[in-house]
Amino acid sequence: MDLKHIRNFSIIAHIDHGKSTLADRMLEVTGTIEARKMRDQVLDNMELERERGITIKMQPVRMEYHSDGSQKSKVESGKYQLNLIDTPGHIDFSYEVSRALKAVEGSILLVDSTQGVQAQTLTTLEAARAEGLIIVPAVSKIDSPLARPEEVKLEIATLLDIDPDMILSVSGKTGEGVAELLQAVIERIPPPAMAKEPGLKALVFDFKYDDHRGVIVYVRIFEGSVRKNDRLLFSIAKEKFIALEVGIFTPGEEARDSLNAGEIGYIVTGVKQPGIASVGDTITTEKNPLPPLPGYANPRPVVWASIYPESQDDFPTLKMALSRLKLSDSAFTFEEESSGALGRGFRAGFLGMLHLEIITERLRREYRLELIVTTPSITYMVTKRNGGVETIYSPHLFPDDSQIISVEEPWASMHIITPERYIGVLMPFLYEHEGEVGTTESFGEGRSSISVMMPLREMMRGFFDELKSITSGYASITYTIAGLRPASVTRLDIVIADEVVPAFTRVIARRRAQEEADEATEKLQKVLPRQQFEMKVQGVALGKILSSKTIKAFRKDVLMHGSKMVGGGDVSRKKKLLEKQKKGKARMRNSGKVNIPHDVFLKMMQRGE
Repeated sequence: MDLKHIRNFSIIAHIDHGKSTLADRMLEVTGTIEARKMRDQVLDNMELERERGITIKMQPVRMEYHSDGSQKSKVESGKYQLNLIDTPGHIDFSYEVSRALKAVEGSILLVDSTQGVQAQTLTTLEAARAEGLIIVPAVSKIDSPLARPEEVKLEIATLLDIDPDMILSVSGKTGEGVAELLQAVIERIPPPAMAKEPGLKALVFDFKYDDHRGVIVYVRIFEGSVRKNDRLLFSIAKEKFIALEVGIFTPGEEARDSLNAGEIGYIVTGVKQPGIASVGDTITTEKNPLPPLPGYANPRPVVWASIYPESQDDFPTLKMALSRLKLSDSAFTFEEESSGALGRGFRAGFLGMLHLEIITERLRREYRLELIVTTPSITYMVTKRNGGVETIYSPHLFPDDSQIISVEEPWASMHIITPERYIGVLMPFLYEHEGEVGTTESFGEGRSSISVMMPLREMMRGFFDELKSITSGYASITYTIAGLRPASVTRLDIVIADEVVPAFTRVIARRRAQEEADEATEKLQKVLPRQQFEMKVQGVALGKILSSKTIKAFRKDVLMHGSKMVGGGDVSRKKKLLEKQKKGKARMRNSGKVNIPHDVFLKMMQRGE
């Protein structure tokens, strides 16, 4: 197809603003999917996506739309190829979203007319503007009785510095305004630019893994074309492969003879090794390789957690499952580790808390694994007294205070949008989490935008749930990692019966050391089963025992033999048995091992239990 009849675009929207529903109606209006085959969230293929109503895995689709040319525009009437990339809306996947934005020329900015502009909308909009994309603004859910489209249009108009009349109104539920929105996409978003040099340049903006065909990469062709059996090269990975198949998404995979400049589609690589395909890489030809497209970055894990199988018999299955998931998601990392209490497992790095939740949930669902996941932690840069500088991402490897000169930790720059009535309770909450409040601006009807700097460590401490709770779910938040700052932290060890349990070790703020130690020991006292001997549970930090609880021994009545009392009224016999029991418990206390059931680890990882 002629380039001037191609439009590549994405949809920018906060979670639950109707992006997937709008995509459904676009597929109906363009006849891409027959009405009898339609279902809700048709582009969301994962069960987890459909359950939660969010997009986790981006999905491209090609639609054909006939423009009637009746509107006052400079575009020709006729058939247009519309390539939509449905992207995730959560901050954890911001790098993947940025690569998807790199693959298009424009974006629809979709804002819920019942909620207005939210924090995540601002972040993705900023990324789209950085790529120079044309923005087509629209308000959604205009069929809702709670809709206030005119007010929300004023918010968007102020944000974009445009006339409110340029903002369209749509309903993903009824389909109202969808045809007009597609027409606006054709009119306002430019076609792909002409190729600048001979040769192939294809941007990888996503990929998946197939057992039989290996890695299947999702690409936007910027230069040249690609056909089946072409000998190709990953520019960054330096890995060669042969294109086993090329095609487009309708939205299922449909093989084609070729993919040409300006088009979006897929290439079956046959590659079955993890770590080769990555988002942002460039595919070119082996014979005439071109330099990679700019902007590639290797996503770095932000959150770390250890994953252990509940049964050590499942360790090989867990290892295989992580390797398989790595083939379709290069953004998480894992390496094997061992724990005296939990056995063999893996230390894994994730892009954020949602990413961690998704991976562990997929392990449970797709591979039927029962898992123990330790408390999430972050990375610390530690300068030691011996002159060495070490990156620590596992709490039990964090050095003692006596070994440390200084510690640096990552901070987050965040924006919170909330109704003004919640600012009074929000400020002390942010202070409690070591937040540094910057500017506070009025944002739309009765809402405020607050800029905050905060240690990333504090966001692991139930921050998101508490924020939603104190603002009754009305606050929205977005954040980016803003570099390292000096940290006042220490390691908290939990000692049970004179033995440190690494799975319970945490890095905490020094100012909260006493509080954290008390909370941990009190909780363990409640959930840890009694043993045959009395044992102490201690919280150790800052070089001393901050909290100590005693769990009484499980008492066995040694005076009973079967259903009869031993010795009747023989006092000396009773004393002898009790003294023997006392000595036995003393021996167990000195040499006995504490049995910690798996459910205790699970309860300790859960907040509020």
